Amino acid sequence: MDNSGGPYLNVQALWSKVGVVRLLQLVFGCTTFSLVLHKAGFSAAYGTFCVFVWCFCFAVTALIVVCDLTRLQSCLRNLSWGNFTAAFAMLAALMTLTAAVIYPLYFVSLSCTPDCATRNHRLAVSVCAGLLFVVYSVEIYLTRARPGMQCSYMATAAGLLKVVQAFVACIIFGALATESQYKKYVATQWCVAVYSFCFAVTVVVIVLNITGRAVTFRCPFERFVVIYTVVAILMYISASVIWPVFCFDTKYGSPTRPSRCSWGRCPWDSQLVVTIFTHINLLLYIADLVYTQKLRFVH
Repeated sequence: MDNSGGPYLNVQALWSKVGVVRLLQLVFGCTTFSLVLHKAGFSAAYGTFCVFVWCFCFAVTALIVVCDLTRLQSCLRNLSWGNFTAAFAMLAALMTLTAAVIYPLYFVSLSCTPDCATRNHRLAVSVCAGLLFVVYSVEIYLTRARPGMQCSYMATAAGLLKVVQAFVACIIFGALATESQYKKYVATQWCVAVYSFCFAVTVVVIVLNITGRAVTFRCPFERFVVIYTVVAILMYISASVIWPVFCFDTKYGSPTRPSRCSWGRCPWDSQLVVTIFTHINLLLYIADLVYTQKLRFVH
């Protein structure tokens, strides 16, 4: 704890711009999942995912606020607080954006079925979920690295892109697990190996920064990140070419969606999702390399 003789509670942390934004995150997060559990309701895996997102983000944000208020983060010797909060804000923004899209898509209807009270509560949930995403995005804007300032790695564009890359890879894994038939060819199995390898190394880079271990790396950490990013780009280029060929070429798959393919259990849909997000992640890694080349940071 702080032995400087000052106040035990860091009230100023709550009234700063970032502190106010985090308080709004708590308000909108609590309101969102409370409305769902009270009247709006949810069902199936999609609804469970949305409720998990809102509860998880609320819990971690509450922990961050308490630590800032009580200065407990100074006791977390194996945690780089700046890196942790920056990475979480980016992850929370991505997760809340996904939930804000999924919930109204599957649960909101303009008609009063089964009753108007349920519809109104679900509309309110959708609005609060959207606002929750906005306030997490505002935190990213306020804490992001700016030219000439010293900051944590995860607050830089390259650090934030690492979180997005890992999140996109999770979407790819979800699509692969849903009737994607990736085991059909060795070439598509190679693509899965590419996604898995890049995801694992990206997570390691994030964890090294959050735990503050990046500074103890035997070789220069910046050089390692650049080399890995180049390798990831080359691997993703191969996957971005191989996967569409073996899924949509007439010799191996189908260029058009089969007419008798049911929604939600169609391999063609999963293969299309993997194709789209493979190219998205390729662009993210290229942008990451551009920013990493210009990066100057302190831990």
